[in-house]
Amino acid sequence: MNGPEPRRGGRILVDQLLLHGADAAFCVPGESFLEVLDALRDASGIRLVVCRQEGGAAAMAGAYGRITGRPGVCLVSRAPGATNASSGVHMAYRDSAPLLLVVGLPPREVAGRQAFQELEVEPFFGQMAKWAARVDDPARLPELVGRAFQLATSGRPGPVVLGVPEDVLAAPAEVADARPYRAVQPHPDGADLERLAALLAAARRPLVLAGGAGWTAAASADLRAFAEANALPVAASWRSQDVLDNRSASYAGHAGLGPDPRLAERVRGADLLVAVGSRLGEITTGGYRLLEVPRPRQTLVHVHPDTAELGRVYQADLPVNAGVERFAAALRALPPVADPPWSAWTAAAREDYLAWTRPPPGGGRLDLAKVVVALQARLPDAIVANGAGNFAIWVNRFWRYTVFPSQLGPRGGAMGYGLPAALAAKLACPERPVVAVSGDGDFLMTGQELATAMRHQLPVLVVVVNNGLYGTIRMHQERAHPGRPVGTDLVNPDFAALARAYGAHGEVVERTGDFTPAVERALAAGGPALLELRTDPELLRPPG
Repeated sequence: MNGPEPRRGGRILVDQLLLHGADAAFCVPGESFLEVLDALRDASGIRLVVCRQEGGAAAMAGAYGRITGRPGVCLVSRAPGATNASSGVHMAYRDSAPLLLVVGLPPREVAGRQAFQELEVEPFFGQMAKWAARVDDPARLPELVGRAFQLATSGRPGPVVLGVPEDVLAAPAEVADARPYRAVQPHPDGADLERLAALLAAARRPLVLAGGAGWTAAASADLRAFAEANALPVAASWRSQDVLDNRSASYAGHAGLGPDPRLAERVRGADLLVAVGSRLGEITTGGYRLLEVPRPRQTLVHVHPDTAELGRVYQADLPVNAGVERFAAALRALPPVADPPWSAWTAAAREDYLAWTRPPPGGGRLDLAKVVVALQARLPDAIVANGAGNFAIWVNRFWRYTVFPSQLGPRGGAMGYGLPAALAAKLACPERPVVAVSGDGDFLMTGQELATAMRHQLPVLVVVVNNGLYGTIRMHQERAHPGRPVGTDLVNPDFAALARAYGAHGEVVERTGDFTPAVERALAAGGPALLELRTDPELLRPPG
């Protein structure tokens, strides 16, 4: 029997990407991975998405992984490319998003000499990736790429990094391909489910807190069936508002920045808290104050696919090491509680949520709450991506997510996420409308990716909220040093004109009544479109 045909390292790498199911790769081309680019030219199964900055490319890859559940692939070159991409790697780590970053490195013969653009990937990415490694033998590419895909998707998903010297990518090797990876997620134990059922039967004020990574449409449907069968209230953890259809009678709102104070009180007042998938991080727990550290007042059931997250901050009464999809399926199979005594508690939580998401008076000439409601009325099932800033409070509060997946927001609070994430979502789900909501400071972190939208003809709608400020920092300044702002005023371009310069549709909106007609014109344009909303700089958060 003949052995494998010799292949260059770049071809071996691309062949592994194909067999592991990669169908897109995001990059800024670099000389250190020319062999990979050449192999991709012949790989019809992988769409090469050429971006304008590595931070945007890595953010796209992370968002692609988050929305598909498969590792997004990002290709960058050497130290400047790798360091630019590190922001996207950190985002993916905090988002628990599967991502494979491949960094082209200088040749092996100059390693360790601080050669041109040399970077050691292991120590640099070690604190922001699940695994970082260097590949010094083309024959090991099948092994190490397979391990990378496996690690990126198993347990708590996240980013992995492989550094490959350019001479390794050019060198031939005779090696067989790996097998396609299989993600590993733990199953819930039968005894744990029995204990959960007993805790639930004894509860009077239960609350489910759902979110984090690993959710699928099937898991969302299973959670809904379980919650509604038991008349349970469900709150979403930080930027996980799409895990349960917000129209469900069980949905009670989100535990994030700017939450409904009444929901925060419900978390404090619950006698049973069932956290499914959430890490119970700082934002979800209100700065670790909604639950006491390390032993909460509430009886705590904590379900997470990574044992390292169980007991990291909170000692649960019932820690359950299980993948979200498997656990949600097991929940659905549990016999429902007969005549649950907390029905009134759930109904009140639902009414509070509905009241909290109605636009309050006092929104100004351009009322962002009414803008969000109007946009959802036009695009009810859109995927909504946002960056970081106070503008996102309006989206998180007033948009009602109905389909999973629908929400892409940076759980690590990184600015510049919205536009790249929206482009990735449109690539992954071309049949669905996609909206990017950005602030003025936030948008210019990655605004050059409008060129990527034009190059690949991705018809996303970009909404830029322009108040001429780094609004979140200004809010903190006014709280800590009233009347002494410094460094937070912005000098902005005409964003609509900037969009037109790229070839996209662009308009300025300054009044609430002008927004819906502008949306119609933007959608009718048939390509990328940007609406600049000029808002009152004094309005840093929704009134009321």
